[in-house]
Amino acid sequence: MRIAYLDCFSGVSGDMLLGAFVACGLPLSALQEGIPALGLEWRQERVRRKSLVATQIRIEAPATVFPRAYRDIIALLHGAALPEQVRRQSLAVFGRLAEAEAALHGCAPEQVHFHELGACDTIADIVGCCIALQRLGIEELHCSALNLGSGTVQTEHGLLPVPAPATAALLKGVPVYSSGIPHELVTPTGAALVATLAKSFGPIPPLQIEAVGYGAGSKDISAVANVLRVILGETTGAESSLERLVMLEANVDDMNPQLCGFFAERAFSLGALDVFFSPVQMKKNRPGVLLSVLCRPEQRDAVTELFFEETTTLGVRGHEVFRRALEREWMPVATPYGEVRVKVSRQDGHIQNFSPEFEDCRRLAAESDVPLKKVLQEATFAFWRKHLSNH
Repeated sequence: MRIAYLDCFSGVSGDMLLGAFVACGLPLSALQEGIPALGLEWRQERVRRKSLVATQIRIEAPATVFPRAYRDIIALLHGAALPEQVRRQSLAVFGRLAEAEAALHGCAPEQVHFHELGACDTIADIVGCCIALQRLGIEELHCSALNLGSGTVQTEHGLLPVPAPATAALLKGVPVYSSGIPHELVTPTGAALVATLAKSFGPIPPLQIEAVGYGAGSKDISAVANVLRVILGETTGAESSLERLVMLEANVDDMNPQLCGFFAERAFSLGALDVFFSPVQMKKNRPGVLLSVLCRPEQRDAVTELFFEETTTLGVRGHEVFRRALEREWMPVATPYGEVRVKVSRQDGHIQNFSPEFEDCRRLAAESDVPLKKVLQEATFAFWRKHLSNH
């Protein structure tokens, strides 16, 4: 699978991202051919930002009025001769922008007037980045945490804090930080692109690097190289099967242990992949319990709330983990006591492990009044004889 990783150590904007894609091999002709309805002229320049040489994209627009209303931009995208994937992704990015602006101004998305965001360069940045994903064959986009910058920024609404209100609204649920640089490093356009198109945020996933591109921002900032780095590469074999998960944890030393089981039941009902408890030594030499829940990123908020609702903890910590899971399936086998399901794991089509389902064996042992271990042995032998005896 071909993926792109965005290293946003100096933030992200639409023109920075587009410049980085061009530096990775996207020809300008692809942009010219992809957005002919706008009548834009594209130029690329090699510029220096601190010690790094990066690609800056400049756009020359015709002397026409470009749409600023959300409904007009939607009509433009529907009328343009764009590949369906590009149209769908572009509409999704502008839709997210419209929803953020509508929430801030208390109106319906259809009534949003974008001001700066409706200018032709922003339309070109968004559609151009979606064209880049298709032309470069990028199947997934992954992104680092975003460096927001700090201070204030001048807009048509006046002087606003960094991040701008629209940017902050767009980045709900996205990991961000500020290195203290007194500039707006993440623009609303950049925030909308990554919030809509990125599959995950965090460290770079395993990949074989094919290309690295640097896209330059319009400002030459003294404190940092104002560039966005895109790393393009392929995942192969085991690397492509890695899942990004979240581990949430809390230490408690004042909780009734009877609550632990109920907490685990609730966590599993929310979709947790695993729940376990570990003994720990806490402050003042008190024995305590480490509560750990493994879940998917989209379940993080719900599981975090569960910690506060069902335990005595005052805080929850979390970190991203990777998991590689073997293919799994259920296969029934016949035993003298009845049918037992067997959980089978495979790798590259070959059986790696198998285990009789405990609950099936326990039920049959109780019904037949025989030792549980005998039913487990019969199920194990039946599976081995049927599927593995010739190997």
